[in-house]
Amino acid sequence: MKNFTSLWNRYVWVSRLLVFAIVVIVYSWALRGLSVDLELLKGSWPYITDFISRLFPPDLTVLDIAIQRLVETIQMSLWGTTIGAVLSVPIAIASASNVAPFWLQWLANLLQNAVRSVPSIILGLILVAATGLGAPAGTLALGIYAIGYLAKFYQQAIESVDRRSIESLQVAGASRLQIAQYGILPQVLPLVLGYTLWMFEYNIRAASVLGVVGAGGIGFQMVEYIRGFEYTKATTFILVLLVVVTVIDFFSSKLRHKLDSSM
Repeated sequence: MKNFTSLWNRYVWVSRLLVFAIVVIVYSWALRGLSVDLELLKGSWPYITDFISRLFPPDLTVLDIAIQRLVETIQMSLWGTTIGAVLSVPIAIASASNVAPFWLQWLANLLQNAVRSVPSIILGLILVAATGLGAPAGTLALGIYAIGYLAKFYQQAIESVDRRSIESLQVAGASRLQIAQYGILPQVLPLVLGYTLWMFEYNIRAASVLGVVGAGGIGFQMVEYIRGFEYTKATTFILVLLVVVTVIDFFSSKLRHKLDSSM
């Protein structure tokens, strides 16, 4: 065994070459499955440039409508993220391997996977059928969709807790509530807040996509303009969304860095 290890360490380049060959084979297989037609792509450029040229210049006469729809989108994202975060906490606790029994972990993880497997746009379609067109359907869709990701993020945060702090509290005779309050919460809180902020950013972008199925927000009006071939008005909405997402991303990134440094 020792001789084999020594031989393997001497020819470590063989393992690296093998890994590289496997990566090349996998990507070649994936590219072949896509059936990419390079000639078709070359011939599509005139159509792409023609469509982009129709988007400019932006029609600023609809700027006030864009801002109104944007406010609605932010409201949808705020409430959707909050609903998802609140419902994710018990699911995350139930799925954490260092807290819950195996059978409960299995059920909680199955629930997470089930939620993540349904695209947000499908959730939007279902809830539009249930509650009608508008922001309520989009808000609920964002909330349910957020559960699949936030529960997983929260679970990983709980599982990354230092076991020694929990064991010391157990030895001291602390109850489960005290262990959660003094041993787990201080360690996971910065991570949980960072993940929740990231989900809030994501939901603003996702809310614009949900407008395609009539679930309110800035995307709903944007799609209406595109369907009516009023591309310059749609461009104004895209630019407003771009500015707001960039600003929110900047400030939330700063806040996440502060949270990370406080850990």
